[in-house]
Order: sequence, then structure tokens, then C-alpha cells
Amino acid sequence: MPEMLINAEPSENPADKIVRHAALLSEHLQARREQMYPPKAEKTLRYFMTNEVSKLTSIPESTLKLMSNEGKGPHPARLENNHRAYTLAQINELRQFFAEQRPTDALRFQPHRRKDEHLQILAVANFKGGSAKTTTSAHLAHYLALHGYRVLAIDLDPQASLSAMFGAQPEMDVQQNETIYAALRYDADRKPIKDIIRPTYFTGIDLIPGNIEVMEYEHETPRVLAERSSGSQDIFFERLRLCISEVEEDYDVVILDTPPSLGFLTLGAIYAATGLLVTVHPAMLDVMSMNQFLLMMGDLISVIRNAGAVMRQDFLRYIVTRHDPNDQSQVHVVSMLRHLFDDDVLTPTAIESAAIETAGLAKRTLYELESGNVAAATAKRARESVDAVNERILALISESWGRT
Repeated sequence: MPEMLINAEPSENPADKIVRHAALLSEHLQARREQMYPPKAEKTLRYFMTNEVSKLTSIPESTLKLMSNEGKGPHPARLENNHRAYTLAQINELRQFFAEQRPTDALRFQPHRRKDEHLQILAVANFKGGSAKTTTSAHLAHYLALHGYRVLAIDLDPQASLSAMFGAQPEMDVQQNETIYAALRYDADRKPIKDIIRPTYFTGIDLIPGNIEVMEYEHETPRVLAERSSGSQDIFFERLRLCISEVEEDYDVVILDTPPSLGFLTLGAIYAATGLLVTVHPAMLDVMSMNQFLLMMGDLISVIRNAGAVMRQDFLRYIVTRHDPNDQSQVHVVSMLRHLFDDDVLTPTAIESAAIETAGLAKRTLYELESGNVAAATAKRARESVDAVNERILALISESWGRT
């Protein structure tokens, strides 16, 4: 008989393996992060050339050059090639300067919402993975900030990909009671929402980051509902909207990156939203998944209405993402969606592009890419696609405010 190996190590329990793998991956990601961004380094935003500033502000290049030569307005940096370069903060200084100089045309230069215009809260939703929710949220936030709007981005997803895009690594940079859960929780440790908002490197955008802690709200809410009598229950789905209302004077647009599930956080986001943006990849499996999402969302909306609450959405739109217009099966799916939902499907689509993938690997959007990162033609085509989507969303916001 062969000799028995009585000292052989027992096989690792799968649960223990998960814990070990989580620690290994976290350690590896932290090492990569420190390689890309040294420990004391912070993510920064690139400079903008005069021609870009002119496009963003509608101020002629000749005027910008004249102002710089005369020492008026913000002082741009000079690059090695002697070209003028502005920070986004300086671009906003220019907006304010021209808004004050030309009050009858102030809205064109500084488009902040006026007192009679309600805060726009946009929920980007779908529980199908790969629908580009976070990519859509990040690009929209950056686009709006570049055009002079004040944005609050709230990461409701425990995976916290949006937070990572803004340089907040969920495992290392987001501590206990620093997520939206801190403002929603039911106990004495609840915080005002202003205490958990943090500025970002991207001028004009503030962030409430996420991490695994946001799941506590999903666990805590049913327990609280079960413990309280029906006559004394808080209307739990109102909590997010009420929290946001505490800081609504500070922002023009709030963007909610929702979790990939239809739980209490998503329900709160749907109720809070003035605009619903449903991302969809044009493949039949994704459309079938979206169908289930819509059916379940319809049930949640019924819950809200049965509680006597009023929904305040200005619009619902479907955004086709990761679109390959040369793929005939995708063309068929997009045509089907347009036939069924008409104008509720945005006409522009976000194309699938190596430029977006390359930017995402570095936790950036197309608006942060500098020349040379990817082929110029590839970057231009992707940027035009994303710009068109965001321009249409901004038009919907403006329409809801009654702007022409």
C-alpha cells in the first residue's frame, strides 16, 4: 500500500479563499495606485488651450489674447511653446468676469440656475452590468462642469467606480461614515449631508463617495420598517431627496450613480430624480435584462404612489452606450428601441471606442485626455459622440428650466 500523507495540508475553505483573495487584490490595487499616483500626490486636471477656452465660453480667442496682453482677468500659464493655458478655475473666473461686464447676456457666460429654476437631480440607472452607467455619469459630470455648471456627484454604488474616477479609492480614501449612508442612516450617528461632501480636483464638481458601507442602508431599512408601527414609519424613500434639499442652493445639477440592483437606494434615487437616464447596451440579452429592470422599477413606482407620494420627473431617456454602428445586430436593436420608445431614446449614441477604454484604465474621462494618449482620430470621434449625448441631456435640463 502507498504510504498515506497524514501531514498533508487541508484544502483551503472557499470562504477563507475569498477573504484571502480580497486582501491580495486590495494590496495589489493599492500598489498600482501608488505607482500611478505617489502617496502624497493628488489627481489633477489638465490645462486648457486658448482655442478650447473659446469654445467652452464663447469668448473669442482674439479677446482672450488681448485680455492676457493687457493683464486683465486671470493670468494664464505659458507652456514651453509659449501657448497660453488656463485652468478650469480660471475659465470660471472668465465666465464671472464677462457675466458681470455684460449683465444682459450673463446667462450665456455663467449658466448657473436662477432662483425660479429647480435643482436638477439625474439618476443614471440600470442593473445590467456593462451598460456604462458609471462612464456615462462621469462624462456627464465633467461635461457640465466644463460648461460652467455646479455639480454634485453622489456614488450610491457599493462598488464605488465613480468615486475611483474622481481619485477616491474606496478601500483607502473613504472612511467609516463618509458615504451617503452617513446622511441616510436612522441612528444617532447620522450626519448632515454637507459634512460628507468633498471637493474634487475637477473644479465645479463635488463628490459624495461610495464604498461597501452604502450596503448598510439596504440592511438597515427593512429592519427599521419592521420595528416601527405603520403609523410612525418614516417615508423611507424620501430620505435621499430630503438630504439633497439641504444643499440644493449650492448646485445646479446632482448626478446619482445608482447601484446595479433595485433596492432601497435605487428606490430613493428614482423618487429624488427630476430626470431618469437609463443606459442600455444594444444587445438582445441586455435589452431583455432592461425589460426586467423596467418591470421591477414600475413596481417600485407603484409603491411610491400608493404611499401618496408624488413623482417629479421632467424626463425619462434611454441612452444607447457602447454602440458599434457597424454591427448589424446592434443596428437592429437600436431600431427596435426607437420604434418602441420614439423620442425617449436619445438620438445621439455613445459609441464603443478604444479612447474611452484607454481613458477608463487610467480612471479618466475623454475630457481629461491630453493629446498623444490615443490616436487623434480615435479620440476625436469618441469625443464627438460623448459630446453629442451630453449636449442633448443639457438641452433637456435647459428645457425643464424653461430656457430657450
